[in-house]
Amino acid sequence: MEEIEKTAKTVDEAVSLALAQLGISREEAEIEVLEEPSRGFLGILGTRPARVRVRVKDTPSRRARELLDRLLEAMHLPVEMSIEEKQNSLYIAIAGKDVGILIGRRGETLDALQYLVNLYVNKNQTQRYRVILDVEGYRRRREETLQRLALKLAEKAKQRGRNVVLEPMSSHERRIIHTALQGRDDIYTYSEGEEPYRKIIISPRK
Repeated sequence: MEEIEKTAKTVDEAVSLALAQLGISREEAEIEVLEEPSRGFLGILGTRPARVRVRVKDTPSRRARELLDRLLEAMHLPVEMSIEEKQNSLYIAIAGKDVGILIGRRGETLDALQYLVNLYVNKNQTQRYRVILDVEGYRRRREETLQRLALKLAEKAKQRGRNVVLEPMSSHERRIIHTALQGRDDIYTYSEGEEPYRKIIISPRK
């Protein structure tokens, strides 16, 4: 964990110097006051500055950003990144020029990257977080596409009276299809096969 010590005339000034050097906000820091400032005898002799130790908090957001910064720097890919943390989930949005390389064919690269970040964020942690990584709104667009596809293929299965087999998908995308069609009384869905070739079957009810 990154930490530094700083001295200054006051505690606040020493903390500000440390935060600036670490490049973090006060909310991201653990602050320990090692020595309070003193003016010495009669305020004339033996003036002693304040001394503080500031550490970077080890948070899920910090761990996720740390890994992604390293990976993207190795790829020479400048990006803008925002991380939102709520209800034991991290929502990470990446934007920038040439970031399509992070998505890959049908999101395969994005899924692999998300898996790595999940592993890194949750390593040796008692509280587990679910990481959702998105690039240029790809996941939202893909979800809308899959929902439309699910409805179209459900009608096809219903009209033809036989199963429609979808191509293999990730568990996340299969969940979108299942959710889009759940509750219908004319068709039902189920998955078969082994990962990474597991696929959805849309079947008409007899």
